[in-house]
Formats: sequence, structure tokens, C-alpha cells
Amino acid sequence: MIGAGSGIGAAAALECAIQGGRVVCLDVDPAAAESTAVAVDGAGGGCSWAALDLTDSRAVEEALAAIDRASGGLDGLVCTPGINVRKPIAVLADGEVERVVDLNLKGTFWALRAAARSMRSRGKGSIVVLSSIRSQVVEPGQGIYAATKAGLVQLARTLAAELGACGVRVNAVAPGVVETPLTGPIRAQPSWYEAYARKSALGRWAAPREIAGPIVFLLSDAASYVTGAVLFVDGGWTAIDGRFDPPGMEL
Repeated sequence: MIGAGSGIGAAAALECAIQGGRVVCLDVDPAAAESTAVAVDGAGGGCSWAALDLTDSRAVEEALAAIDRASGGLDGLVCTPGINVRKPIAVLADGEVERVVDLNLKGTFWALRAAARSMRSRGKGSIVVLSSIRSQVVEPGQGIYAATKAGLVQLARTLAAELGACGVRVNAVAPGVVETPLTGPIRAQPSWYEAYARKSALGRWAAPREIAGPIVFLLSDAASYVTGAVLFVDGGWTAIDGRFDPPGMEL
């Protein structure tokens, strides 16, 4: 579980362990990775942890190879880290673009490549990457973030095509608005927070655990015929056209 130190990654690590998985918590923040591992152990699941910088391709390769050797084979990989710089394209600085691309797109690519090398010879495995509703719908200030999340969908689909004959499945989960550290700046502004809540059909934000369940599903044998898919877990955000209720539509 890459990005297990907080948010969706931490929730997914706990849920995987509850469902009987042996979890390795990886995060750029070692204290956060250890904290999640302790929580998983406390819930009765087996867990270990290690620090990992997803933007270091060699470190990613070595970390997944080590897990593969220690466990007798890597059965599943979840890659959740992501950052956002909310600025119009015209004013984005070179360094800001590089930061988002380096983590969201290139970092996830390093993880996909390493997992593919581990899983293809075993004839099984499941990989889940975190895309976003922003891969499909956008708003001002989301340009580079949206581009990386759309790119992750195509990486997942391509790898699904390449590894299907090997018995390895690759899918993406696309959350809507979730209460994680990434969305902290939005949640700090009540009007912004409420506007996002009203945009979904359910009228609220998601908790990280509500994204963890679909991740576990895609990792499991229950999804044995699901690959190359994008599972939107967005409370209906991408299904509806605004929140205006025409006259006469009241329940």
C-alpha cells in the first residue's frame, strides 16, 4: 500500500487487513507509515511498514522487489499518493508543474512498472491506482492535476492490456471529494466545502473508508473479471448535471 500514511491509503490498508490481507504500509513519511501499521496490527491484521519516496524510481523498484522476496510474491499493489497545485494554467510555474507530474504521474508509473515486473511471471496479481473525477470533469485551477489523473487512467488501461494474458488485473478508482489532507484547503473554507457537497447526488463528501471498500473489491477475487476499468466512487458527481431541481420535481 503506497501512500498508507494518511487518507485513502491508510483507510485502504486497514480495510485490506480486516479482510485478511497481509499489508505492507509504504509512505514518504516513516512515522505516518508506522502509525498506520500499528493501527492495522491493533485491528488484528498482520502488517509491516517502510519509508518510500514514490518519486525515486530506484527506491520504488527496490522496495517492491524486497516485498516480493520477503512474501513469496506480490499479490496486490495500491498506489494512492497525489498532490495538487490549484492555479490557472497561465500562472503555473515550471516547478509547480514538475512537482505534480513527478508524483502523480511519474511516481505512479514507477510503481506500475515495478509491480508489473514482479507479477507477470507469477501469473496473477491485482493493481489499483487512484485517479479522480478530474480525469473526466474539470474546473478552473485543476489543469495539471486533471491531466495527471487522466494520464493514470490510460497507464492503467495500457498495463491491463499488456498483462491480461499473464493473469494480472489493473484498474483505477476515481474518487470524488474525500475528506483527506489533500482537500484540507477546501474544507477550511465553508462556502467552498458546501458547494462541493451540494454537487454530488448524495449531498456530502466521502470519508476515506468509503473509498477503501471499492479498492479492496478490485484487489479481491470478487473482481476476477474486472480489468482496465475505472470505478467512479464519487457520490454521483459525474452522473448528474448540476443541482437545480426543476419545478414539479419535488418528492
